[in-house]
Amino acid sequence: MTQKRTVPVTIQGREYRIRADGDASSVHRAAELLDETMSKVRARSGIADSVDVAVLAALNLANLLAAGRVSGGGLEGLERRISELAQLAESALHDPGAAAS
Repeated sequence: MTQKRTVPVTIQGREYRIRADGDASSVHRAAELLDETMSKVRARSGIADSVDVAVLAALNLANLLAAGRVSGGGLEGLERRISELAQLAESALHDPGAAAS
């Protein structure tokens, strides 16, 4: 059984402490992917609300997952990344005291 640890990540300038098991570098990669996607969504859409940006970023990433299922390309890695992002979101939503401004 893998022991859970706290991994600090920064998304959109805010620090979150994510409880994760396994490799901390995968959590960092997932956070970087989410941060990059959110930045692109914010720049393209002009939306300022972080929740709206996060939802649109999640839709973009889910679309990549769905496209991978259709084409069969890179599905395993993409599913792992989506799972990591889901864990990040759950940690941030369920432990608001872990986020620092």
